[in-house]
Amino acid sequence: MIPFLHIGPLTIPTFGLMVATGLLVAAYVLQADFDRRREGFLKQGYLKESKEPNHHDEGFLIIGIAGISGLVGARLYHVLESPRELMADPALLISRFGFAWFGGFLGGFIALVFLAKHYHIPVLEFMDLCSPAAAVGYAIGRIGCLLSGDGDYGVPTKLPWGMSFPNGVVPTTERVHPTPIYEFLIWMLIAVVLWRMGKKALGGEAPGKVFCAYLILTGVARFLIEFIRINPKSFFGMSNAQAASLVSMLAGIVLAWGGKSSPQKADTTT
Repeated sequence: MIPFLHIGPLTIPTFGLMVATGLLVAAYVLQADFDRRREGFLKQGYLKESKEPNHHDEGFLIIGIAGISGLVGARLYHVLESPRELMADPALLISRFGFAWFGGFLGGFIALVFLAKHYHIPVLEFMDLCSPAAAVGYAIGRIGCLLSGDGDYGVPTKLPWGMSFPNGVVPTTERVHPTPIYEFLIWMLIAVVLWRMGKKALGGEAPGKVFCAYLILTGVARFLIEFIRINPKSFFGMSNAQAASLVSMLAGIVLAWGGKSSPQKADTTT
């Protein structure tokens, strides 16, 4: 693997490079989704038409703020999983390695709630808007884990596509499941599904369906991936990520159920 790229006097960590690439691609995806929803947002009075109609950059601003918040959340969640290690070495807070998926989700989610208010868009509709981009950004970021060999790989395997990471940040000479590749493929597929759901939602469907699907699909995917990851078990034989995945799935199911019941209530009042 290639944990670092050396270009003259510069040393660039490949994990950071792929995270930056993921954020950039996610910004383009989000901007495309924002643009296809723009007419509907304007009709509903959520947005004001720009004086420069050809200058739309909401996606890049949103991803920039949410991406930084997500990285901070991912790092904090990771170090707080092992408080004794953090107390012994506070410098772990600023390490370039070790980011937790659920912490990133929480940090990004909090930032998106505030951004939704900034753009005067209902939170559920805003989350629908951001879900495909979030899946794409996560997928590309996982390639950074693969390149750096940072310990996000899986358990030993004899499958022909098993990989070893002798030069990784967390090295192993055993052939193991390349779980970052699995996650890249799965999350890109989820992004395609969410994008298509978003296109259907333009017809006036109740908001929140895309976001609910994001919570459920990514929760299921991460829960299953954890069975072949090397993360320690804690909650009832599950890893922290599996417990967080269950919370994600449950939240998605509850929101979806609430979304189904609300239109019926609206019909009874007309």
